Amino acid sequence: GSFKIRPASSTAILSATVEEAATYADPSRYLSDHPKNNVPPHIAALVGRGLHTRPDHPIGIIRAKIQEYFASLPNEYIVYDAEDPIVTTTQCFDDLRIAPDHPGRSPSDTYYLDDSTLLRTHTSAHQSEHLRSGVDCFLCAGDVYRRDEIDSSHYPAFHQLEAVKLFPKEDMAGADGLSGEDWENSAECKVIADD
Repeated sequence: GSFKIRPASSTAILSATVEEAATYADPSRYLSDHPKNNVPPHIAALVGRGLHTRPDHPIGIIRAKIQEYFASLPNEYIVYDAEDPIVTTTQCFDDLRIAPDHPGRSPSDTYYLDDSTLLRTHTSAHQSEHLRSGVDCFLCAGDVYRRDEIDSSHYPAFHQLEAVKLFPKEDMAGADGLSGEDWENSAECKVIADD
């Protein structure tokens, strides 16, 4: 969708337009008679509440504190905080190299709208589109949905905030081919850890 830029300290924030974000709270977007649709009405009613963007909500307060920290860093991080929770299987799984037989793809774990669209199971579903657009430092915050049994540590709707930063290839050249302890002991790993 279209985005507008709202400055917040030194970090740019990209949000869906008010009109677009308002449509996220419409349960009819997620409910259909499609044979693969497994989104129940009580889950559809949870989508689009935007708790992470409310300044007086605990999740919004935590998001704001994290965002303030990233705004204090030398790199400028773009913040995506109102992206559409409907993503494709390509965005959510294929682009992230999640194997076709991975249990997370199963309708018992994921809320599908049809054969190829679903409620995102993680905010990482947006990473590839941002990286392809040329953005190399960003935060992505949003509500995510998984078909979890409700217990003391699981709920089918929760929030994630992730940060992505690409390092220049020349700064990481010495790590080519390293894995495991070799990677962990490398100067390049230390650069990332110190960042």
